[in-house]
Amino acid sequence: MTGRIVVAGAVSLYMSVGIREFPVGYAPTWSPRWLVTGVSGAAGHIARAMKALGDEVRLCGVIGCDLAGGAIASDLAREGLLGPGVVRGPESSTGLVLVAPDGRRMGFPHLAPVNQVVYPWDVLASQAEDADLLVLTNARFVRELVPHAGRLGVPIAVDVHLISDVADAYNRPWLENADVIFCSHECLPVPPARWVADVFARYPRCRIVGVGLGAGGALAGTRDGSLIRVEAVAPNGVVNTSGAGDALFSGFLHVWRATGDPVRALRAAVVHAGWKIGHRAPAAASLSRGELTRLGEAHAPPTTVGRWDGQVSPSRTSRSFTGPTSAPRAESRRNASS
Repeated sequence: MTGRIVVAGAVSLYMSVGIREFPVGYAPTWSPRWLVTGVSGAAGHIARAMKALGDEVRLCGVIGCDLAGGAIASDLAREGLLGPGVVRGPESSTGLVLVAPDGRRMGFPHLAPVNQVVYPWDVLASQAEDADLLVLTNARFVRELVPHAGRLGVPIAVDVHLISDVADAYNRPWLENADVIFCSHECLPVPPARWVADVFARYPRCRIVGVGLGAGGALAGTRDGSLIRVEAVAPNGVVNTSGAGDALFSGFLHVWRATGDPVRALRAAVVHAGWKIGHRAPAAASLSRGELTRLGEAHAPPTTVGRWDGQVSPSRTSRSFTGPTSAPRAESRRNASS
């Protein structure tokens, strides 16, 4: 089932460099193991992934009138993502990622050129017309738009990445308005299952909380008390873990929106992310809906379904994979005042 998805946030020109080890020692010159340049950034990666999976994607971002902006615009046009939601600023965002042989990465996102841009609300509102889902990343220029978007009656999803406080001041607009909230486990102050409970207790609009667990896979809780845990798979091994969270998030959103089934969605998301990190440039590697289904059948991740709310219920485990091509169960649009 094709969805109309708006993705807002950073689109950056990135260079990924294969290094020998961490920490990186000083040398006046040094030859990398490999080097790849391409377009990424959270919004760029999510938009590309969801479009490849079959969604109609409207990208809202900022690119500069500079050399990097020309390269970004050319790549977006080739992918069919350069539309009226992409506006011009004075300079583009860029980034560098150092990648060790085991796939660990250290990112250097340079977002200052777009952080101070005032993105026009009327452009986002226009792109949101008849949309099924708004993926509003936590880029700085998106922040002022979130409360307005929350009144449109369209479900909102956000990945708040390395959050460490359930009351985080910067991320508050997203936390208060999102129906789906994902993050990484890396900086959480409490165990992931406790984090799920804390988010639901504080933010009544939220329906699903997801946590990426790195090599541990992922878990997600639903408002009704279910807690889903999916173990990691890596069909092609681990080459570069950059953007693994974006891959998990985009895969989950595509399948959840199409089927309404968070278990199926999280299983597909873990497979999606696990496949992408087997590439030197994960943002440039994409799967179609059918390819993701076949990959999930070949590498079905172990899954457990229990509870986060303390109620006693028998856990369910599964190794079978039902992919995103199964008959959808579309959810009705949620009114923001409900």
